[in-house]
Amino acid sequence: MGSTLSLHTMKVYKFGGASIATAEKMAALLPIVTDVKEPLLIVMSAMGKTTNALEKILNLAINEGAAPAMAAAEKLIEEHAAYARTLLGERDYERADTTVLAPLFAELREVVKSANGNYYDRSYDQIVCMGELLSTAIFNCYLQQQAVPSQWVDVRRVMRTDDNHRDAAIDWNYTKLDAEAIIGRKLKQGRVVVVQGFIGATADGYSVTLGREGSDYTAAVLAAMLAASSVTIWKDVDGFRNADPKQFPDTVKINEISFTEVIEMAYYGAQIIHPKTIKPLHNHNIPLYVKCFLDKSLSGSVIRGDVSGITYPPLIVLKDSQVLIQVTTRDFSFITEDNLSRIYAVFHGLKIKVNMIQNAAISFVACIDNREDKVKAVVAALAKDYKVSLNEGVSILTVRHYTPEIFFGLTKGRQILLRQETRKTLQAVIR
Repeated sequence: MGSTLSLHTMKVYKFGGASIATAEKMAALLPIVTDVKEPLLIVMSAMGKTTNALEKILNLAINEGAAPAMAAAEKLIEEHAAYARTLLGERDYERADTTVLAPLFAELREVVKSANGNYYDRSYDQIVCMGELLSTAIFNCYLQQQAVPSQWVDVRRVMRTDDNHRDAAIDWNYTKLDAEAIIGRKLKQGRVVVVQGFIGATADGYSVTLGREGSDYTAAVLAAMLAASSVTIWKDVDGFRNADPKQFPDTVKINEISFTEVIEMAYYGAQIIHPKTIKPLHNHNIPLYVKCFLDKSLSGSVIRGDVSGITYPPLIVLKDSQVLIQVTTRDFSFITEDNLSRIYAVFHGLKIKVNMIQNAAISFVACIDNREDKVKAVVAALAKDYKVSLNEGVSILTVRHYTPEIFFGLTKGRQILLRQETRKTLQAVIR
């Protein structure tokens, strides 16, 4: 192809961990890629449960020392090597290992050795980012073997962020320039570009992650920066459903849904789309398709700005692994502006997202993700001025377009600790 291709029709495909869980599944993605005649940017997650394995390696390094962590890292390296051998065959594997994989394996060993419990979040990002780097390198080698004109790009060269490790914010202007210069140029040259989701880098070269499930966000950001015509997220479901079918029976497929509805569901914890993904797509009017990698002929679902005349079924989100924190004034002073601003400042300072809040005369309750380090930190900070108590093992149930019958059925036999209701949305903290 020539060097003057327009990016006006460019597409972004995002493949998650389930779609590449085995070498056979990765190979099965080839027809999805080769069907595309337009410029194509592929954003990919780590394979299967690799991120969980890397988290365990980090915790071994912090809690038990270098030897068990390195042993676990070598096991993960061998698993990736075996995967690549199965996919590529021995001869092409040796070439891939020498040119691409060996340097990444060496980087993994180095960051495991450097893990430091005093800088846990930073160490987390250096180790966990390796999953996406390895999966994309292997997939790019496979595409090249299959005569697809593809090129691998380390997205850390493109995605500049701040140093808020594990939930970094993107420097939009800097990243847009690099996305156009590095990724856009290769796409215009007719190459399929393969990059990592979920990760980026700070100005001083430390790897960062963009929040769990952040590969969707990467796809949306790069689509917006490069003016893509669409983003497609390839999943193991036939489209967008009104609830997670792994949590609820008898879910309903939704063929079309608005950005507004999806961003509400994402905010409340729906896992099918990352909470930050919708904003750049909405702002640049880029439709988002959800399709099934198991059968590319299925119609899937589309999320777009202009959706009218649709009656939605109840949209249900269940967010597990929550902690309900109750904060009570010691001197019976009211929870008004002074106390609220002081309490909010604690959550803000610790970079803790509050998933649900409510206050009464002398108490304030907040539901947050059950991250042990964050919970301990916020309790310690609040306990200096307030009485603090916890309800652990709770979940947040959110129902958009609810009916009393639906809500009753979903909460039957559960204890309701907190309930909030608006015209369209009902939420409850349940146990």
